[in-house]
Amino acid sequence: MVNDPFGGGAGPRDRLIAGAMSGTSADGVDVALVNVSGSGANLSAKLLRHFHQPYPPDLRQAIFRVRESGSVELSVLARIGRDLSLAYALAVNEALMTAGLRGADLAAVAAHGQTLFHEPPSTIQWLDPALVAAEVGCTVVSDFRRADCAAGGQGAPLVPFADYILFRDPLKDRVLLNIGGIANLTYLPGGGHLEHVVAFDTGPGNCISDHLMRLYDPAGSGFDKDGAIACRGAPIYSLVPLMLSSPYFSKPAPKSTDGPAMVEVFRQAYVQIGRKFPFENLLKTACLLTATTIADAVRQFDPFPNELIVSGGGVKNQAIMELLRQPLGDLPVLTTDELGVPGQAKEAIAFAILASATLDGQPSNLPSATGARRPVVLGSVTPKP
Repeated sequence: MVNDPFGGGAGPRDRLIAGAMSGTSADGVDVALVNVSGSGANLSAKLLRHFHQPYPPDLRQAIFRVRESGSVELSVLARIGRDLSLAYALAVNEALMTAGLRGADLAAVAAHGQTLFHEPPSTIQWLDPALVAAEVGCTVVSDFRRADCAAGGQGAPLVPFADYILFRDPLKDRVLLNIGGIANLTYLPGGGHLEHVVAFDTGPGNCISDHLMRLYDPAGSGFDKDGAIACRGAPIYSLVPLMLSSPYFSKPAPKSTDGPAMVEVFRQAYVQIGRKFPFENLLKTACLLTATTIADAVRQFDPFPNELIVSGGGVKNQAIMELLRQPLGDLPVLTTDELGVPGQAKEAIAFAILASATLDGQPSNLPSATGARRPVVLGSVTPKP
């Protein structure tokens, strides 16, 4: 019998797992209560409930101060870790309450943690899993990225395993695109297997736009709702080639990046051009960089995809979506919602799927996506208290 590194065969009984995810936009915690059944590449997942718990404003501000400065006092770091963990636990408990469930009903919480730093092979997803386990009353699977980094990978993107489980098609070549703080995509060849999946971070999603909004209005929401301000602006075309000259965009996959690195690309280009521009034009240009780098990445695939399926907060940004559709011609652009997976819940669902594989002792990184030397089991397991 051939050994399948991704598992297979008979699966365990159904599990109820709470996937809990906070992205680089640091707007709060998304919780997906997911019924997961099967094992390995034969996993299936059904979303039972999605719940979003915003971060308190002071916690969100503290996260961005750390990410943008790159340094922090140890006492502040410890306090952020505790506050983050309590925010995760609150979000999970609120989701359970709305569904009439308790922590004891869960097989595990899959807690991604808050990215404070990502520069492979070094990465920090900050969280205290023991505190989450104590507050919710169940096992916690966390710190998903380190095992892949230890195997020589980028530690990202990890969602492609779940993309394959949820969206593979026997005939259609599909690209799954998530536009969060960072934009990342997964290419699923029609009828392909896990080892055929390609995935990487294309570059900025909302991170530059969000950064500009925080500078423009420090007490505001921190994002351009629906891209309304950007839609009023005009792109600064002279900035675009300066930004695209960053080595990241010509670097071959597998690759991953982080928000502060992409903000720095924008800042350096702006300083180099040496002029001031209307704020709405800066926002429109940030959206153009996002759309251009995504479109450039999609055009690399052969065969060219039959569908582009989008999720994440960037779906609501009309400036990004309009600028993205233009260079892709007649390529159908769908949302995951249209295929039955709510876009705001997709990454939380993905980590519930990863946690189920972890509990089975099965690998769920894809070396073709992360560059790891081998498939590995992801995550650390903190037992139920």
